[in-house]
Amino acid sequence: MTIHHPTTIDAEACAAALDRGETLPWSWYADPAITALEQERIFRSSWQYVGRTDQVAQPGQFFTCEVGGVPIVVTRDRSGGLNALVNVCRHRGAQVVREDCGTRKSLQCFYHAWTYGLDGSLRGVPRGDREADFDTSQLGLRRASVDTWGPFVFVHLDPDPAPLTETLGELPELLAAGGIDLERMRFHHRVYYTIEANWKIAVENYLECYHCPVAHPGLADVLDVSPDAYELEVRPTFATHHGIVRDIPREAGYPVQGPVVEGQYHLVWPSLKVNVNPGQPNLSFGPVYPAGPERTTGYLDYFFGEEVDEAWIKAMLAFDDQVGAEDTDLVESVQRGASSGGVEGGRLLLGSEHTISAFQRFVLGRLRED
Repeated sequence: MTIHHPTTIDAEACAAALDRGETLPWSWYADPAITALEQERIFRSSWQYVGRTDQVAQPGQFFTCEVGGVPIVVTRDRSGGLNALVNVCRHRGAQVVREDCGTRKSLQCFYHAWTYGLDGSLRGVPRGDREADFDTSQLGLRRASVDTWGPFVFVHLDPDPAPLTETLGELPELLAAGGIDLERMRFHHRVYYTIEANWKIAVENYLECYHCPVAHPGLADVLDVSPDAYELEVRPTFATHHGIVRDIPREAGYPVQGPVVEGQYHLVWPSLKVNVNPGQPNLSFGPVYPAGPERTTGYLDYFFGEEVDEAWIKAMLAFDDQVGAEDTDLVESVQRGASSGGVEGGRLLLGSEHTISAFQRFVLGRLRED
């Protein structure tokens, strides 16, 4: 799946700029060729969160998704196996499954009725018996790699990638230490969103809390966001925030007392958000990805502990929505400025924004020429 692009990356110059505390060129935040390169070398070359195990708990269940712009159908076959299949008919390229989710005995293309098993094997071709030497064994749906962590399903387009555990690193232990027992978390709902900005700007905003005292007064009422209290760490495959609850929360927007005593917010490269707010057991989990050079789409799946009541959930979600709305306004403003061409790039404060620098080095490393 190699795509040829006209853009040339001056990796050495970009790396030297990052060493000086400068950003990646802002032209990269509006360039369609860079976005296409990112789809190929980042999103099509990484483990991507695509859905939940409860969506494919029973044989015959499936759901559809995309990875790096490639349509995927995840199925539970009749023997109980979990499959990730490229959702493109091997005949003429139609998407075989068009529903978001459901239950099927087989996967039949709506265009010419080529029929595949839930494991992707080609089972039936109308008029195929009229063709000489027509070998159906080589025309099954392309396979991708699939793995799970707790209730989460991940897909990688490479048929033999590095294990998912390498991408997750210490994340499972950090969540457990913070009071999140995935076995006792229950899915509540999913929220989709679109931001009129490049996906990297959305990620970079998430990666720092330098803006929090000014832009998120409600969050600053709950968490101590001062530089000596709010921790930012860079791990090999993700960056993480730890925020402690104020001793006496200043008009906190929701009840923060509970078994989860701190906020923790993780960004798994390239763009998976993992959020835990203080209070009762809660978790939001989901990716952002490019829908074009100046548009980002994404979703968050919300989970709560078995015994968390709806009143608390409603109050926490209102708080969460407010912070999200504030972030959207910030990110879209940055896109308008960065893509204007008026300035070539920015200057980071590495004491407070080293997580952004680490992310930009990850992006550069994936995009640079071999």
